[in-house]
Amino acid sequence: MRLLLIGPPGAGKGTQAVRLAARLSVQHLSTGDLFREHIDRDTELGRNAHTHMRAGLLVPDAVTIGVIQERLARPDTERGFLLDGFPRNLAQAEALDGILADAESRLDAVVDLEIPDAEVVRRIAGRRVCRRDNAHIFHVEYSPPEVAGVCEVCGGPLYQRDDDREATVRKRLEVYRGLTAPVVGHYRAKGLVTTISALGHVQEVLDRALVAIGRGQVDASGASSC
Repeated sequence: MRLLLIGPPGAGKGTQAVRLAARLSVQHLSTGDLFREHIDRDTELGRNAHTHMRAGLLVPDAVTIGVIQERLARPDTERGFLLDGFPRNLAQAEALDGILADAESRLDAVVDLEIPDAEVVRRIAGRRVCRRDNAHIFHVEYSPPEVAGVCEVCGGPLYQRDDDREATVRKRLEVYRGLTAPVVGHYRAKGLVTTISALGHVQEVLDRALVAIGRGQVDASGASSC
């Protein structure tokens, strides 16, 4: 199965992509992971991507598309894949269509994670990160530390990253709607899109995604199971 998972920041794409790919036994293809792989391998694509990332700029479409094209050409994607973070705009979506057409393939489904802006802001703006180890992440509502402002793992101070501030989150949502949301329309016109709610527990959202792609079922109460 060849899938695309799409949705705004804070919708839980990364979490759901890992779980869904594992459940379906397909390759999880994240652009962030692929950029890091190429940077570590010191490829031309990696060097180009790193130059832009280091400057705080978006990686150009040509480089992003090249990274995806190279990854899709590997044999382990023949059984299927789940794309996470690509395509981010209409030009990338059209390029992906061409790559797959050249391989006599196509996407099977697109799962669109829908979430209210207010919940995105609540999820992201509530994050607090440890200054000593940024792998220690808390949330003021959902997973608060025992002592406010203090990491309960190592005792380091917690802070709010600039990217997590409400004004920045709302700007990211505007960028998403302007650039990425049209991708949903592109694939909806092809009859590939199913929109599901990204609200609720992680397992609940995963169950909805499985139902959306025909790999789960809905019980008599209307709840999904798999």
